[in-house]
Amino acid sequence: MKILANDGISENGISALEKAGFEVITTTVAQEQLVDYINENEIIGILVRSATQVRKDIIDNCPSLKLIGRGGVGMDNIDVAYAKEKGLHVINTPAASSESVAELVFAHLFGGVRFLYDANRNMPLEGDSNFKKLKKSYAKGVELRGKTLGVIGFGRIGQATAKIAIGIGMNVIFHDPFLDSATIKVPFFDGQSVSFTFESRSKAEVLRDSDFITVHVPAQKEYVIGKKEFDIMKNGVGIVNAARGGVIDEVALIEALESGKIAFAGLDTFESEPTPEIKILMHSKISLTPHIGAATAEAQDRIGLELANQIIALLK
Repeated sequence: MKILANDGISENGISALEKAGFEVITTTVAQEQLVDYINENEIIGILVRSATQVRKDIIDNCPSLKLIGRGGVGMDNIDVAYAKEKGLHVINTPAASSESVAELVFAHLFGGVRFLYDANRNMPLEGDSNFKKLKKSYAKGVELRGKTLGVIGFGRIGQATAKIAIGIGMNVIFHDPFLDSATIKVPFFDGQSVSFTFESRSKAEVLRDSDFITVHVPAQKEYVIGKKEFDIMKNGVGIVNAARGGVIDEVALIEALESGKIAFAGLDTFESEPTPEIKILMHSKISLTPHIGAATAEAQDRIGLELANQIIALLK
């Protein structure tokens, strides 16, 4: 029984699958060659992350395939409903990467309020010749403590982000059309914990009252944050998208950054991913990462083991 981990899988995931009698193939097969490869090797399960697409062509033309697994949360690169109609198992790992994504959000936020995204570009170029000028340029940082973080989408990742915000002394407000309230338990190193209950607010209220905004929603047909939403926000807000490309209207974002409405943005995902627009890549007020929210050793270990356990339960 062969499993193709086309976008990779952690060693502990491989080990668990091999112990259960599966053969794990970690060769990266080009998208256009997947159908032939799956059929030639009688693959029964394909595991992907965000790079590989599993669409109707693969589902219809690969009779050996019994399972599609997504290492992560969003499954917009898989035709999920169609696969299920055809009798395939479709699995993902919604809880495994939450903490890693939340920490990346705060990497962008901390970097944003202290201009690290720009300082790291300019210090190598001008640090030896314009040190005092750069020091003055980056001297108006602010603290996150005491500020309000607005979370749009309060699922696992949104709540994990809220935990960090609470821990550093931020006020948290959230909007989620599918959730009226949520209780967040914040654990500490010594085993103690404190719980906080939050009530969902209207989207407009969260946009209006937040000093920083982070978006945690699935891929959408329409923008969640566009010009209308930017107009509601305070002047000088920082915004982070570590969810999906297309959640934020990037043209409207550029306009808001240019006008000063938005102080900075942190982007881990992009509308035209994997070839982000040059105006986004070159903008001096955007902190950039290449879709690495779940790319930590800890998250990948959890993802690999969770996938393995589900595969063993379903196919053995």
